[in-house]
Amino acid sequence: MRISVLGAGSWGTTLAIVLCENFRDVTLWSYREDQTEEMRDARTNKDYLPGISLPKHLKITHNVEEASSKKDLIVMAVPSQFLRSVLKTIAHIDLTKTIIVNVAKGIENNTLMTMSEVMIDILEHEKKSNITILSGPSHAEEVVKKIPTAVVSSSFSSRTAKIVAQCFNTPYFRVYVSDDIRGVELGGALKNVIAIGAGVVDGAGFGDNTKAAIITRGIAEMTRLGDRMGALPRTFSGLSGVGDLIVTCMSKHSRNRHVGEELGRGRKLDDILGEMVMVAEGVATCRSAVDLAKKHHTEMAIFSEVYNIMFNGKEPHRATEDLMTRSIKGEH
Repeated sequence: MRISVLGAGSWGTTLAIVLCENFRDVTLWSYREDQTEEMRDARTNKDYLPGISLPKHLKITHNVEEASSKKDLIVMAVPSQFLRSVLKTIAHIDLTKTIIVNVAKGIENNTLMTMSEVMIDILEHEKKSNITILSGPSHAEEVVKKIPTAVVSSSFSSRTAKIVAQCFNTPYFRVYVSDDIRGVELGGALKNVIAIGAGVVDGAGFGDNTKAAIITRGIAEMTRLGDRMGALPRTFSGLSGVGDLIVTCMSKHSRNRHVGEELGRGRKLDDILGEMVMVAEGVATCRSAVDLAKKHHTEMAIFSEVYNIMFNGKEPHRATEDLMTRSIKGEH
């Protein structure tokens, strides 16, 4: 197979390395020309994966047309809020026989589209059955070191989902298959917002009890919205839901948890983001999630309070008190 990965951040680069385990014709595209030249010369991505060697047969390019033409599989590994603009640069290419796999975890602001919906919106001639989502608990920093990881592949076509799973599957990167593409992509996107909330818990000095409550009630809110949007509730108890939620809320590698931790310490969002090289997808997704909750008349109290802390300057202890003193409800 001829494969390309569009996006040379930590996750895109890691997935290119994984694919090189199974295929000889793999190309990695970077939108930055200086990064492209540096990776070619040094055979490492020092900005995102320092100390990790790139496979000798991995091709690296800055030319998006070269990276996208005549490919059997394209992996979209750009941040969710940039997916639309990158897709527009390749929309004129004949992709009718190309499987396209999105790995970014987000919901587009303003349109409130999931990533599969953005792909369908831009790639008018792309077969819906060729669109796939790959998601799950998978920090690049661990996958690239071949630490055992399990994720899930989901498509509008079970055959396509299985093909993608076979392409990525290695002894250290196991891929399951799901037929609920809506649930898989919502789980991957929404958990980032809860991870920010879990980070706030850490930064504000609350304990394990509080964090467990945020995680557990967070998955309940995610499932509630997913159900309203046509996802299968059971998906949120799987790898792309509770699995990804646990790792993102607990891990030292989590960018979203880091943002929350700094917010919990009283820092301003703009100052936190200004220091970060990588993108914390949960920041933008929080705006979309709150808008979706309103659109679908769904109560999502944790999401609302995370939003208030990030964008309205609400003090974390006050937000927590407001969550704790709401009217008593049944757990389910």
